[in-house]
Amino acid sequence: MPKLRTVAVVAGTALLIRRAMRRRIRTSPLWPMPALEEPISGRPRSRALRVLVAAREEVAEGVVQLRLEGHDLPGWEPGAHLDLVLPSGLVRQYSLCGDPEDDSSYTVATRLVPDGRGGSREVHEQIRAGMELEVRGPRNRFPLVEAESYVFVAGGIGITPVLPMLRALPGGVEWRLLYCGRDRASMPFLEDVEKLGRGQDRVTVVEGPADLDGFLADVPEGAAVYCCGPEGLMAAVEERIPRVRLERFAPRASGGDAFEVELRRSGRTLSVPADSTVLAAVRAEFPNTLYSCEQGFCGTCQQRVLEGEVDHRDELLIVAERADSMLICVSRARGDRLVLDM
Repeated sequence: MPKLRTVAVVAGTALLIRRAMRRRIRTSPLWPMPALEEPISGRPRSRALRVLVAAREEVAEGVVQLRLEGHDLPGWEPGAHLDLVLPSGLVRQYSLCGDPEDDSSYTVATRLVPDGRGGSREVHEQIRAGMELEVRGPRNRFPLVEAESYVFVAGGIGITPVLPMLRALPGGVEWRLLYCGRDRASMPFLEDVEKLGRGQDRVTVVEGPADLDGFLADVPEGAAVYCCGPEGLMAAVEERIPRVRLERFAPRASGGDAFEVELRRSGRTLSVPADSTVLAAVRAEFPNTLYSCEQGFCGTCQQRVLEGEVDHRDELLIVAERADSMLICVSRARGDRLVLDM
């Protein structure tokens, strides 16, 4: 009888150990290193939704608009954007340009960038009406604030977050828009924009380089200034109006000094060259480290920072999150060393 009791105890202990190991593996992507109290890496920042591509339309040369239908879709306000999960698994961010009051569909538009990283090409070449896609969000880093008056500058596809703002402005408020592009055929929603400003001389459409000095010469002190478009355009507007609100879908200038990053839980110390990223260094050691956009927008690669000062270059984290975490695809050390909880 004692021998049977011993066998039963050993078998029960082995079963408990096996269950504990399975739980540890599920909770820690880098097992057998300790699991985080609150795992961060790879967690989507918002609930994923399935939507139907109800319509696909070319709204300008090289610009495709998608209408995505679903049930009880989360609401949004002008300036919000959506994470679109492409069939390949790539995640790209697109401004919502439809009607915020419509809770049954989202509308986004994207310009084909032939020499880009593949996201726009996939949208243009592979996404068709009738397909199902996954989306996350919406999120809004570019909200329409209350102001005495408004000044907008949009370049090409940069009109997408501005269009819902123009529609939402209170009646009687002063506003004006500079909308520039290569030529009229390449400028999406041009007719909608001109109709909104008709009869009030509010919309200036420019084919080719714009006279920013002239347009921004007399911006009132209390005006809210918004700009979205190519990086060169946004930099030029920011140089003239430092308080401008910008919407970026590409990371700020990369590069910097070389530094070291210690992965505390793994016991590894890695070198990050001046022309590379923390993500690249980490993936050389741990190829399964999760990431997606590589531009500091989606949050997939967010990691907890234990020591060191971070040069935050993302377009996503709020102030509270930046106190102890970073997106390793774009952000760097503001010094010669960082310690991450990896």
